[in-house]
Amino acid sequence: MSVRHSPTVRRRRLGAELRRLREAAGMTCEQAGEHLDCSSSKISRMETARVPARAVDVQVLCQLYRASEELTARLIALARESKQAGWWQQYDVLPDWFETYVGLEAAAATIRTYEIQLVPGLLQTPDYARALFEHSELNGPREVERSVSVRRARQEILKGDPVPQYWAILSEAALQRMVGGREVMRDQLRHLCTMGGLSNVTIQVIPNSVGAHPGMTTPFVILGFADREDPQIVFLDYLTGALYLEKPNELSRYELVFNHLVAVAMPPRQSVEFIEFAASQLA
Repeated sequence: MSVRHSPTVRRRRLGAELRRLREAAGMTCEQAGEHLDCSSSKISRMETARVPARAVDVQVLCQLYRASEELTARLIALARESKQAGWWQQYDVLPDWFETYVGLEAAAATIRTYEIQLVPGLLQTPDYARALFEHSELNGPREVERSVSVRRARQEILKGDPVPQYWAILSEAALQRMVGGREVMRDQLRHLCTMGGLSNVTIQVIPNSVGAHPGMTTPFVILGFADREDPQIVFLDYLTGALYLEKPNELSRYELVFNHLVAVAMPPRQSVEFIEFAASQLA
């Protein structure tokens, strides 16, 4: 299964181009909506990639914005590609707001994540993930197993071609929380050590002895992309949804916090040794 091509990223790129063209033409969403005979909110949703744009609508908007024939053809192609199904859509357990994240993650060139209470999803063992899902709001064994399958499928990107550079910073609390019992947690910690040995994976642990630091309240993920047309994005999730932050001032703030966490965390080799010791205590 290839997960390195994502319709979500194409939809996001298309939306950014449509917004740029509209603003260059000096038009509002309301004016564009009148021309397309739709609401201004539809124009906004296309530009923010919350809904896919139809090729015919893209063609009309490009004519309205006086885009070149070459650019128009490229954006129409993006519109068609953005409507292709992602691999994750074969499952029926992902909420819409998380499907967006999975689509972005699938095409990311860099993934930097910080977790407080949990092992990050891309580093979880099936048993650890299963224990989490069994204690969530999911309805039954079928949904649990399908959710575990999605998580395992997502993890393929760390061993694919090309692989993203993955950097995970964990609070010591994530290592101490006994998810699934001693045996499950021991295997999870050992798995972290194995993953930390991959050339594209960096794992650091922030020990409790560090005390207060800027990341104590909010776990987050920073996704970067190989194409400059696709700017970085910060992902924050909560119980019923998620936030996707793209403004430069927001990105720079989270990058600053992540760099601070890198500085206060134990170095990668020492972190792996710390995790190995924690696993040995559960033998």
